[in-house]
Amino acid sequence: MNNIKKLVVAFVLLFLVQNIMSQEVNNLPFREIPEYPEEYTSNLLVARMVDGLGFRYYWATEGLKNTDLAYKASESGRTSLETINHIYGLSKFLRNSVLENDIDDNKEELSFLELRAKTLINFKKVSDRLKNANKTFKFEATAVPFWNIINGPIADALWHCGQIVMLRRASGNPFNSKVSVFSGKLKD
Repeated sequence: MNNIKKLVVAFVLLFLVQNIMSQEVNNLPFREIPEYPEEYTSNLLVARMVDGLGFRYYWATEGLKNTDLAYKASESGRTSLETINHIYGLSKFLRNSVLENDIDDNKEELSFLELRAKTLINFKKVSDRLKNANKTFKFEATAVPFWNIINGPIADALWHCGQIVMLRRASGNPFNSKVSVFSGKLKD
């Protein structure tokens, strides 16, 4: 193949890969919180907590730039990217606690966009599993009591979402003012 044909093929492949990645990013869960169910069960309550976490994480991390990811408030603090990495670890713990046969055991270093997508997908899988359980879910796959799942990784991830919002604000890229964490939607 001559150089022009190689260049055209490379350009087409690059375009296709970027288009697929763009579609994946646009299809990430938790742009909005799903409609709530009419009934209350322990599974649905925890699923709703995860939905709220996913929504907050989605918007806390939406539109972050390299300068935001590298920002930290003090020398001893974490950067936004390090905090996002930590939240991914918490999402893996949640997923691995709830989905015994669908474990996230990834150990590779991921880009920010990969971390963001995998974290949101982990939250979605946990929420869906809890919503679709036929009986009260028991965290038998881990040695951790159910209550520690709430005050541990769920509460910790919520805490860190707030840190990301604060860090992005301090680095000059504030949180989208149209996000309503009360309604779980963007304001008109």
